[in-house]
Amino acid sequence: NRVQNCKTQKAVIDAGLSCPNIDGTCGVGGCIFCDGGSGYFTQDKAFSVTEQLQAEKVRIHKKSPESKIIAYFQTHTNTYAPVEKLRTLYEEALAFGVYGVSIATRPDCLGDEVLALLHRLNRIKPVWVELGLQTIHEDTARFIRRGYPLSCFAAAVTQLRAIGIEVIVHVILGLPGEDRDAMLQTCNYLNTCDIQGIKLQLLHILKHTDLATFYT
Repeated sequence: NRVQNCKTQKAVIDAGLSCPNIDGTCGVGGCIFCDGGSGYFTQDKAFSVTEQLQAEKVRIHKKSPESKIIAYFQTHTNTYAPVEKLRTLYEEALAFGVYGVSIATRPDCLGDEVLALLHRLNRIKPVWVELGLQTIHEDTARFIRRGYPLSCFAAAVTQLRAIGIEVIVHVILGLPGEDRDAMLQTCNYLNTCDIQGIKLQLLHILKHTDLATFYT
């Protein structure tokens, strides 16, 4: 069932999940740059996964009719729910006929049951996990309220790779206090990790966030 050599695009989904850095489990208010969720281009979470994917399919095919669709669970922390709820969400996406599933999450939200679920689903269609690291520097991580140490990230990568899950890492360039050398140190560290991709994002400041307050 693994399709190669075809054009694919992400269909972004808001599954209506929360985040331990918002609900008080490890913090409140989210990361300093968070305005309540990272799904800036998702469909309305009031709609089902199927309905969101259908709307995304229409959007994508208007510009690129030949593109295959990857279900991208983007908003908040998409392994942060009871495993039965996660199974329902992921299997609904697979039933839509997507060519893979990408799951954005935190490395501190990958318990044994979640890992077992991802392992099983990855045998059906390609599954990869996107981890929001942002930086390797602990002082910056504390400032942005990331909520977990680098060692947690390293352990999560090891666990995911042990079950054959590909890992994409999100890094923010231009975080407060980080110069070129600091950013390169993060990238050089990731070059030593068993990951399959890096998503480099330039720092952008959203209204009504604590980061916006910092810059005003």
